[in-house]
Amino acid sequence: MRKFWPQTLLWQTFLLIVVLMLISVFTWYSIYRAYEREPHARQLAQMVESVVNLTRSALVSAQPEKRPALLRELSSREGIRIYPVEKNEVVAPLPEKKTLRLTAELLRKGLGPQTRMTLERNGEKALFVSFRIEESSEVDEEDEYWIALPRERIERALPWQWMAWGLAALLLSLAGAYLIMFRVTRPLKALSRAALEVGRGRQPAPVDAAGPSEVAALAHAFNQMSTDLARLDSDRALILAGISHDLRTPLTRLRMNIELSGADEQTRASMVTDIEEMDATIGQFLDFARETSGEALQDTDLAGLLGEMAEQYARRGAEIETDLAALPGLPLRTQGVRRAVANLIDNALRHAGSEKPVLLALRRDAQEIHIEVCDRGKGIPEQEVERLKLPFTRLDAARGNASGAGLGLAIVDRIARSHGGKLGLFARTGGGLVARISLPLVSPAAPN
Repeated sequence: MRKFWPQTLLWQTFLLIVVLMLISVFTWYSIYRAYEREPHARQLAQMVESVVNLTRSALVSAQPEKRPALLRELSSREGIRIYPVEKNEVVAPLPEKKTLRLTAELLRKGLGPQTRMTLERNGEKALFVSFRIEESSEVDEEDEYWIALPRERIERALPWQWMAWGLAALLLSLAGAYLIMFRVTRPLKALSRAALEVGRGRQPAPVDAAGPSEVAALAHAFNQMSTDLARLDSDRALILAGISHDLRTPLTRLRMNIELSGADEQTRASMVTDIEEMDATIGQFLDFARETSGEALQDTDLAGLLGEMAEQYARRGAEIETDLAALPGLPLRTQGVRRAVANLIDNALRHAGSEKPVLLALRRDAQEIHIEVCDRGKGIPEQEVERLKLPFTRLDAARGNASGAGLGLAIVDRIARSHGGKLGLFARTGGGLVARISLPLVSPAAPN
């Protein structure tokens, strides 16, 4: 059932209104039919009783030799036919319809308890009502006759004109209900799109505060929240960038002093390694603070970019295997993608060991392109994947190294979301980790 039921608020509410309106129309129609049944039966009984009485009076008053002509006149002009009751005639029982049953009961009250009514006699279909020429003759069956009236006398024509007006009113009501729901859900859709922009790390344009007061208040609150988040993000980036920049100056002086200190080679190498690790951590702070969405989109040969990066790592002694599918140029933030892939490769080299090659792959399916960095390290437990995408988090037990600030995956995730994509971490067949950046084939437009 859920497969065929619409999921949007607009169509769910509209269909609910349609169902309620149809139930309401059907209920009122049933009430009308119930209250209209007795007046219709009385009107029909009075008409039949009048026809029977007038026919009986005409036959009684007419001269015997003129009665055949009178019967022909009634049949040709009024559609009224008179038949004598036969002994072996086949009379169908009256259908189980309340209106007909009530009509027959009223006719017995008006014409006598011996009056019969049927809709079919000897295979002929009409409204048959029995009567007697002499009202006092209750036993003589030869004095009993059938008067046959056309079925149209009891069947009401379908009021197409009124049905057309009713259908028009129903359609106008449904159109009004749709417009009302559309007016309510349109700003909600705008809020949904703006929320997706916030989730991708960008500040959307202010949402138009239109519609009902409750929706307008929600739009105002969302716009204020978006502005506050953008200001907080900007302040955080400014603080991180300022601290990181200020720390690099004393680190440079420390390195110079180490070189001039006269310490032995091993001590100097150890101290320089510590300084380089601190510098790399500061670099991560700067990368995380950098506003990735500010970079302009440019047509990028992704396979060429990844191949160039693999060659650079190979020149530094890293063993990188590649499996890069040829793709047409894609609109990407090239430096952002380069930083994201470099972070994943550095993580893979750090945790897989230099003796195990890292696989850099580029694949494409119907809707997305996938950049994969695959290692043979210890992997990441599935329940920890989402937590490790958060800033300043590490999984030392699984990855075996406590160096770094825990910003690498957060940077990659932020860059992927700025392209409308996502970062996924999966267990690799045979052991290890697959870090996959999935990007849509159509990249998001650059912000205004």
